[in-house]
Amino acid sequence: MNILITGANGQLGSEIREISPLYKDHHFTFTDIPELDLTNYNSLGNFFSKNKFDCIINCAAYTAVDKAEEESEKAFMVNATAVKYLAEYASKSKALFVHISTDYVFDGMYYKPYDEDELTNPKCVYGKSKLDGEVEIMFNSDKAIIIRTSWLYSSFGNNFVKTILNAAKSKGALNVVYDQIGGPTYARDLAKDILDVVPVYKAKSKFEVYHYSNEGVCSWYDFAKEITELAGIPCTITPVESKDYPQVAVRPFYSVLNKAKIKKQFNLTLPYWKDSLKECLKHLK
Repeated sequence: MNILITGANGQLGSEIREISPLYKDHHFTFTDIPELDLTNYNSLGNFFSKNKFDCIINCAAYTAVDKAEEESEKAFMVNATAVKYLAEYASKSKALFVHISTDYVFDGMYYKPYDEDELTNPKCVYGKSKLDGEVEIMFNSDKAIIIRTSWLYSSFGNNFVKTILNAAKSKGALNVVYDQIGGPTYARDLAKDILDVVPVYKAKSKFEVYHYSNEGVCSWYDFAKEITELAGIPCTITPVESKDYPQVAVRPFYSVLNKAKIKKQFNLTLPYWKDSLKECLKHLK
């Protein structure tokens, strides 16, 4: 397959680039803002007139959750409008469109792991912009996979794991919220499973939505404790409530995703989050 990766310099895109040599049957084209401006419709048209792809994997996103509250126009441009453009061009070229979405499309007030068809109700600009992107795919793509993931981290880019490691080393004591529950996702696991799923995907309808994260659940506090302990960094981590750690954007209190659908349809075995964290820390070393 001839595969285009957008947002190739981000966490997921970088992981796909890292493992792409293992997939010798595919040819990969990696692009980010310097090579391809996804928000410029004419520029995209020129690009797709010169390049043909069997699959487009969109890893590009505006992910600054708090900053999105003051840069809503930019967030919607990248997370919704650019997604619409890509979906249209994927449809024109009859390419499979794979798009990465988020647990933030839910309000986090549920009581059990979210299924794919659960009612969406985002509470922040970031979540609303990502949901709009999903809607654009539904109306503008012939064949697409939307993969919602949560708490993404990697040895590349900025993420919670790196933030905790750096803060633990420099401060020695941290306050971390314990009343937000979710599922960490190692971007390398997601990258591998995307590349394994793409060749065998058979669309039964216009598009399919899947949920993906590592197995198990935890709070941000539990996650932080495990990071510092596995890294061998002495650090006192105190659990605090979200109200004692105010942030600009509203976070979901409970955003555990039910992965039964993707596991069953593609016979996937997802690693436990602590095991994947160990692997990521090895790469960081």
